[in-house]
Amino acid sequence: MRAREKVIPLKVAAEKCRNLRDQGLRVVFTNGCFDLLHIGHLRYLEEARALGDYLVVAVNSDASVRCIKGPHRPVVDEKARSELVAGLHCVDCVVLFDAPDPLAVIQTLNPHVLVKGADWPVDRIVGADWVMRRGGSVVRIPVLKGYSTSGLIEKILGQVSSSSTRF
Repeated sequence: MRAREKVIPLKVAAEKCRNLRDQGLRVVFTNGCFDLLHIGHLRYLEEARALGDYLVVAVNSDASVRCIKGPHRPVVDEKARSELVAGLHCVDCVVLFDAPDPLAVIQTLNPHVLVKGADWPVDRIVGADWVMRRGGSVVRIPVLKGYSTSGLIEKILGQVSSSSTRF
């Protein structure tokens, strides 16, 4: 299967999740911008996938990223970001979402496990209370120190501004 074939509409993902739950399999959900994919993203998603049988990743649309991160983001467009995330071995499917937060996606997919980075306190994780009320769990995965998209952007800009070499 090609990575781009794992980027599917929410309605299709919801049906897939229903079928998996009916089979007694655990659905894991996480979301993020995934702009400038890096090793921190990979390790986070591998840990998330290890928590169940099927990992759904919701990727913020370009408009959603701009709303959250500001007018100069994302660096990579939504189509490319979604396909790159889908290409990771640990990701079973990707859905794009256009809202400022993924609550509607979480409610539609009804995952067993909701995953976010440990930099998020549980009381600030969108959808945590909803998942837990339905018997699911919320897992916070430690963030790999030294790896963040913002940090990469700052490093690149710093190297470009301090260098007379052209790329």
